[in-house]
Amino acid sequence: MIKIHDLYFKPFLSAHEIQQAVENLAYQINRDLKDSRPIFIGVLNGSYMVLADLTRKFQGDCEVAFLRTSSYEGTQSTGTIKLDIELDVDLKDRTVIVVEDIVDTGLTVDMLSRKLNSHQPAALHIATLFLKPDVYKRDFKIDYVGQNIENKFVVGYGMDYNNLGRNLPELYVQTSRMKNIVLFGPPGAGKGTQAERLKDKYGLVHISTGDVFRYNIKNETELGTLAKSYMDKGNLVPDEVTIKMLKAEVEKNPEANGFIFDGFPRTDAQAKALDELLQSLDTEVSGMVALEVQDDVLVDRLLERGKSSGRLDDANEKVIQDRIAVYYKQTAPLKEFYQNQRKYYGVDGVGSVDEITDRLSVEFDKL
Repeated sequence: MIKIHDLYFKPFLSAHEIQQAVENLAYQINRDLKDSRPIFIGVLNGSYMVLADLTRKFQGDCEVAFLRTSSYEGTQSTGTIKLDIELDVDLKDRTVIVVEDIVDTGLTVDMLSRKLNSHQPAALHIATLFLKPDVYKRDFKIDYVGQNIENKFVVGYGMDYNNLGRNLPELYVQTSRMKNIVLFGPPGAGKGTQAERLKDKYGLVHISTGDVFRYNIKNETELGTLAKSYMDKGNLVPDEVTIKMLKAEVEKNPEANGFIFDGFPRTDAQAKALDELLQSLDTEVSGMVALEVQDDVLVDRLLERGKSSGRLDDANEKVIQDRIAVYYKQTAPLKEFYQNQRKYYGVDGVGSVDEITDRLSVEFDKL
């Protein structure tokens, strides 16, 4: 991940993948126009890299010219085009190929084609290294496309964010710099207590799976009713239902700095589902921070909690030991899942609440 100005970007296309797109673009143009002695017109500033690579791969004679347009401020299109169409070549009766680095809404190429057609070329073709088909809705045809890409803001290989990033040989896509923590640990480890403290300290949103289930069931939401139908039969709620509940909670907080996930995931399948959910939001799990506590300490804590909580499962030592055993059997293997991603951080969970908060904060700060 890299930072340009105030935004973060992650790798999107490698230099090799970009060159494959250039090769594809060159192949199409050579197939149709290698004998036409075209004039390649590069649209500055973004197209200078692709134009250089493309013309080196062109198999016939050609001329090169440049003109300048702009429609972006920061990461957003302004909806208006600034156009400098002063050219030092005569386009009349010539084959003209306009070369763009990327086309999204098509506003630039639409206006540009109308302006250039007034110079009476024999033929006018539009070539772009990258096209965003999801947002290109104009009737005007793009003649040559190196590669279709999704509608993301990208930098590199001539493309910029406020004039920085053009020199990067790879393509990077904008991503959010969120801190998403899976807070992990066995029953009685103190996850809930620490999550409430850490969410305030770091400005994060605490999502407790138990709280989410209780809210949806109490308010008889569609997902809550569905979940209850499984629970009433003594069955586990399917992962797809749980992840939909979490997705709804995440979407309620679009401006969040990140999330603390408490009680989810519990299995490898749930961890993969969480990865997919966060990837759809251009972010990821920053790390799993796990409270590590000895079994005898857990039992003592839960028995003590049971004296005031009224929870039956905190009042019976045999039930508590069974819960801890289930945790180790079903949930603890997640440690390996996050270790393989180099995202596991173990923390000593024994001591005063303040001491444990301080230890967790050390790991949160690293992330």
